Amino acid sequence: MDPIRRKMLTTGAAATAMAAAPRALAQSGAASSTFYERGPVRIHYEEAGSGFPLLLIAGGGLNATIELLRRGDPFDPYAEFSNEYRCIGADLRNANGGQSSGPLEIDRPWDAYTDDQIGLMDHLGIDKFMVLGFCIGGPFIWNLLERAPNRVVAAVLAQPSGSRISMPMVDRFLTRMYRTNADFVFTVTRDFVRSCQTPVLILPDDVPAHPYAIAMEAAMLAPKAQVSIYPWKEPKERIPLAVRHIRSFLRAHRPACCAQPPPMSRLPAESPLIVIATR
Repeated sequence: MDPIRRKMLTTGAAATAMAAAPRALAQSGAASSTFYERGPVRIHYEEAGSGFPLLLIAGGGLNATIELLRRGDPFDPYAEFSNEYRCIGADLRNANGGQSSGPLEIDRPWDAYTDDQIGLMDHLGIDKFMVLGFCIGGPFIWNLLERAPNRVVAAVLAQPSGSRISMPMVDRFLTRMYRTNADFVFTVTRDFVRSCQTPVLILPDDVPAHPYAIAMEAAMLAPKAQVSIYPWKEPKERIPLAVRHIRSFLRAHRPACCAQPPPMSRLPAESPLIVIATR
């Protein structure tokens, strides 16, 4: 074959394969990784699965990344839910080890990150969605519920944050974020939680960064809150029970128009359940 023609055909085949890859990944449930940009902000995100949108917010404080979601500590939400939902996660802006970047908005730290999360949903053409967040995802979720109450259908807060230490190089930023309103869940007031009509499921933890008392106070205040078992991460055998509660909760609050039959292999073990936190 003529070398030039062969090169053109090879290039064309590669281009076709690249164009088809996102579709194939989406159909197979594998992850598709890309970026969205808004002015000086560039957010790296990853999708997997199909169905009603489920925004995933990693733990790890200001270093929350997709990698931490995938690590499986305490569980990998992509692996657990992408067979039933369109799972969408992103690296936090400027997270160490992540690929997202943008300005450090010292005067509005929580809202800057919420801008990224809402902006990602807008970029993907998603109006209504559910959200599952770990650690720092707790304050982010309360902020989402305050700023976009008509878009978040239901939310799961796993080991939600209640405190954070400072670092000298970003002292002003963290002071504004964690100390200026160092009460309750950082982003919203008790009055807001008391009036919040969005269904929430809270999985308490009990370490300094994830205080049990704050998680339970939020659960008692929120009129449509449920609480999972406690402790739910130890022993490890309890984690599948907590995941089952999350799955039942999400199914119960997923809009009827977007529901799909659950995988047959999981039906016998996943009837709806309500469990109460104990200590």
